[in-house]
Amino acid sequence: MKLTSRTPSRRLIGALLLSVAASIWGGMFVVVKSVVDVVPPVQLVWFRYLVAIVVLGAYTLIRRMKWDWNKHDVLLIILIGITGDAVSIVTQETGTWLSSAQMGSVITAATPTFMLVFAWWILKERITLGNGISIALATLGVILIVGIHVAGRNALLGSLSLVVAAITWALMSVLIKLVSPRFNAYQIAVLAALVAVICLTPYVLSKPDVLTGIPYSEPRVWGSFLYLGAISTSTAFVMWTIGVQMLGPADSGLYFLFQPVVGTLLGWLVLGEKVTWGFAVGTALIAISIWVSLRFGRADETQPSAAPLTAANSKGSVVDHRDDEPRTSLK
Repeated sequence: MKLTSRTPSRRLIGALLLSVAASIWGGMFVVVKSVVDVVPPVQLVWFRYLVAIVVLGAYTLIRRMKWDWNKHDVLLIILIGITGDAVSIVTQETGTWLSSAQMGSVITAATPTFMLVFAWWILKERITLGNGISIALATLGVILIVGIHVAGRNALLGSLSLVVAAITWALMSVLIKLVSPRFNAYQIAVLAALVAVICLTPYVLSKPDVLTGIPYSEPRVWGSFLYLGAISTSTAFVMWTIGVQMLGPADSGLYFLFQPVVGTLLGWLVLGEKVTWGFAVGTALIAISIWVSLRFGRADETQPSAAPLTAANSKGSVVDHRDDEPRTSLK
């Protein structure tokens, strides 16, 4: 049986992939907090993507993946790399550094809302009542978990930086749906990481004293590079890409909220941060919101995808890829 966007098993697999990816990113906050005092945010992102390029590039070579270059997809992937891999991640880590983890988590909760807006604007997806209810419940859950308070130096600048991170990540997640099936998730990830490295390299190389001052031999430094590059970027980004392709941006954004939940829990376990009663209540609300999304928030069943999701085949005829398998073919 072919798994289309309407197939329950496809939705469950997509939900699982998105949940695991966001949970991995929740652990990223703890890793960044533990190393950002010796590796500045921009340099940390740069090393993160260097590792990701090596891991993903090696994987694509081992599996001998075919590359079908075309101007439309390449331009889209460049835009994905600039908005998601470069701007969003740099502003997210900068915002976390300047403000507090709690504020970062609250602002992160706005990402699914932005994804709904971009999906409606770019993909013409219909926003259902189930979408709205699930996002509202999940956002309230995150606020209960982490609270709302500004703390730390330059908190306002950090908060603005986090808003930019949320908007650009939402835009990137929607743009992924416009890339044709010629490129699978691994190829999108490695090319987007390459774009980010190209964007950040001039700034990184302009500060050689920062690079030479990093204590590379410390386990927390090289360990963070490996986690952020091989797991948080290579593995989680691919899982997120496949999940978005399976569920669509309107339903996918909700699962991004696993990030602050896991981040708060790991902050309590690893960093000794306090967790209030709101954590249990907030987690329950997020769980309910996910059930609402799976049960009622199926915008893609009643509204066709945007026209750019179709592509021309070699004979010039139009091929509709809206119900194709996710781009995980390793051929």
